[in-house]
Amino acid sequence: MNLARFEKITSRYASLRLAIIGDFCLDRYLEIDPSKQEISIETGLRVHNVVNIRSQPGGAGTILNNLATLGVGEIHPIGFCGEDAEGFELRLALQARAGVEMGHFLATHLRRTFTYCKPLLMHPGKPPEELNRFDSKNWTPTPALVQGQILDAASQLAEDMDAFILLDQVDVPETGVVTRRVLELVDSIGKNRPDLLLLADSRRALRDFPSVTLKMNAAELCALSGAPQSGNLEEINTIAATLARKQGHCVFVTLSERGILGASPEGEVEPLPALPVRGPIDIVGAGDAVTANLAAAMAAGASMIEAMEIAMAAASIVIHQLGTTGTASVSQIRSLLAAAGTNH
Repeated sequence: MNLARFEKITSRYASLRLAIIGDFCLDRYLEIDPSKQEISIETGLRVHNVVNIRSQPGGAGTILNNLATLGVGEIHPIGFCGEDAEGFELRLALQARAGVEMGHFLATHLRRTFTYCKPLLMHPGKPPEELNRFDSKNWTPTPALVQGQILDAASQLAEDMDAFILLDQVDVPETGVVTRRVLELVDSIGKNRPDLLLLADSRRALRDFPSVTLKMNAAELCALSGAPQSGNLEEINTIAATLARKQGHCVFVTLSERGILGASPEGEVEPLPALPVRGPIDIVGAGDAVTANLAAAMAAGASMIEAMEIAMAAASIVIHQLGTTGTASVSQIRSLLAAAGTNH
């Protein structure tokens, strides 16, 4: 895409109103100084001394971070956190982002805050070394009262949004935000507003999702279709095209270092290579950056291939941010596309 087209698309971001329905997490980083290592007098075990703690929204919050960095005008998180210390941190981090409207984000004593606690060994002059995580999750079904509040929030926003993004981050069905009842409502919203962009991603599977735009990786595509996992791009293209026709919406498949492909309901399949690696990388957050940029670009009028170009540039920027779950701004994306000489 040329610069004029990129500017036309991104100039619309400030007027967009986007909602994110999904599992908002707290990413808590514990920075450990190895030079301050001790041995516990009481247990004889090694002690890691934490010299800095930083927290930021994760899961669906990573998508929100990216949308805020892009300058999207209104971002409405629809989800929940616990009435606990982690929930307090998460709410503060969310509301600190530009454009975020917190009126439909629920704090409840019926749930705990989904938290990824990430210890990092900080080595001078080297990328951080991540140790085993300590995760806090909900292992029981989301209470009907909480589900009802999520449904009410989504219903209230349904007529006013330019796009909805769904992110299912939990490992156990029905324990997060995107429950069967929520999917039924999304299906209804899609039928009432057939031109509304509804973009969904799930770490478990997208099998039970309604007819919406889907984003997944190649392994998830094969699992969804029932096909054996294959690295053959021709087979992946065929499966994605079949799924897009069935869905009646675009299907995006991320291919790691090979890039991304998009399949349209009309049968068009467009592969796009990843941009070259420019140094050490950290792939955490790349998928969510792709989701956010696909949604913002398409809501702003980008074609399938234009949205993919922008999303791939954003992912390339994010993976070069080490020891954090990064984001990419419009100016960073513009510079990288210009340097890469992208011109479709």
